[in-house]
Amino acid sequence: MQSTSLAQSPSTPFLKPRSGDILRSPSTRDALPLKLLERGARNSGLLPLRTVSLLRSASRPHALVPAAASSPSSSLLFLRRKDDGTKARAASAPGIAEDGATKLGGVTRTLRLVVMFGTWYLLNIYFNIYNKQVLKVYPFPATVTAFEFGCGTVIILLMWASRLHPFPKLTRSQLALILPLAVAHTMGNLLTNISIGRVAVSFTHTIKAMEPFFTVVLASLFLGERPSFWVVSSLVPTVCGVALASFSETSFNWIGFSSAMASNLTNQSRNIFSKKFMVNKEETLDNINLFSVMTIMSFMFLAPAAIFMEGFKFTPSYLQSAASQGLNIKELCVRSLLAGFCFHSYQQVSYGILEMVSPVTHSVGNCAKRVVVIISSVIFFQTPLSPINSLGTALALAGVFLYSNAKRMTPKLKV
Repeated sequence: MQSTSLAQSPSTPFLKPRSGDILRSPSTRDALPLKLLERGARNSGLLPLRTVSLLRSASRPHALVPAAASSPSSSLLFLRRKDDGTKARAASAPGIAEDGATKLGGVTRTLRLVVMFGTWYLLNIYFNIYNKQVLKVYPFPATVTAFEFGCGTVIILLMWASRLHPFPKLTRSQLALILPLAVAHTMGNLLTNISIGRVAVSFTHTIKAMEPFFTVVLASLFLGERPSFWVVSSLVPTVCGVALASFSETSFNWIGFSSAMASNLTNQSRNIFSKKFMVNKEETLDNINLFSVMTIMSFMFLAPAAIFMEGFKFTPSYLQSAASQGLNIKELCVRSLLAGFCFHSYQQVSYGILEMVSPVTHSVGNCAKRVVVIISSVIFFQTPLSPINSLGTALALAGVFLYSNAKRMTPKLKV
C-alpha cells in the first residue's frame, strides 16, 4: 500500500490528471495514474517487477486473475527463450570447434608437406653434388654405393633402436616377396652411380626423365594396364627431349648413357614389383619399413659383390690417389659420409611423402625435384649447355609433367 499512496501523491508532476479525466469515473481516474506509473517504470527500469505487479493489483482489485500472476509467466517465457538461445549457441559451439580444428589440421598438414618437399629437394641436391665429387676422384661406383647403403643401414638400426619408427615383424613369405625388390633397388642405385661417375649430373637426370616410358611399358606387360591416348602422347616429348639432349651432350659416353637407361628399367621394375607386393594386405609393410628392409638387404648384397668386382679399395694407396686428384683423405671421408647420409635421408623422406600424398602427386613432385637438381648441378659444376641441349632437357621435363597430368585425368583401363 505504500507504493500505491506514493503513486497517487500530487507531488509527482507526470502523474497529474488531465482536464478530460474529471469526467471519468473514480475507478478510471484511480487506474490512469497507475498505468502511467507502470509504463514509466517499465521504460525507465527504476521499479522492480514485483512493485509494478503490486501496482496492477491495486488498480484492479476486482480482477479475477491478478496481474502479479501473469508477470512471472511472461518473465519465465522470456527466460526460456533466452535459455533456448544459449543452448542453441552451445550446441553449435562443437561444430564450430570441429571446423576450426579441421582447418588447423589442414594448415598443419600443408606446412608439413612443404617442409618435407623442401627437405627432399635439398638433400637430393647435396647428395648429387657430394656423390659426384667423390666419384670423380674415387672411381669405384660399387664400393661407393655399398658404403652409402652401409650408412643407411646404420641410420635404420638407430631409428628402430630409438623407437622413432616401429620395428617390423617379418615373416619368410614377406622376405621372399621383398627379395626381388631389394635386388632391383640395389641395381638401380648402382647403375645410377656408374652413370654419374661417367657423365655430367645434369645429363644423368635428363636421361632418368625417361622413367615414365619404362613405367608404361612394364605396367602394360606385367600388370595388364592399358595406357590412355593422352598418357602415350605425353611420352613423345620426353623421348624426343632425351634424344636431343644426348646428341648435343659434351660429356656423352655410352657407358654413362646405357647405365642411366638401365637404372630406369630396374627402378621401374622395383615399382612394379612393389605394386604386386602391396596387393596382399596381410603381407604389406608400411613404406618406411619396406624401404628400410630393402636398404639393409641391398647392403648385404652389394658389400661382398663390390669387393669381388672392384677389390678392397680402402687401402692407403687408393685414398692417396684420390687425394692427388683434388680431395685430401679427410675431405674424401667427410664427403663420402655426407653423401651416404643424404642418400638415405632423401629416399626416406620421399617414402614418407608417398604415405601422405597420392602416387601422381608424388610423381609431379619427383619431376620438379629433377628440375631443381639439374639446374643446381649446372650452376655448381658450371656445366656447359648448348641451346639444343637446353631445349632437349626442357622437352624431356615438360613431357614428364604432361605424363603426370595425363595420369591424374584419365582412369586406368585393364586389358
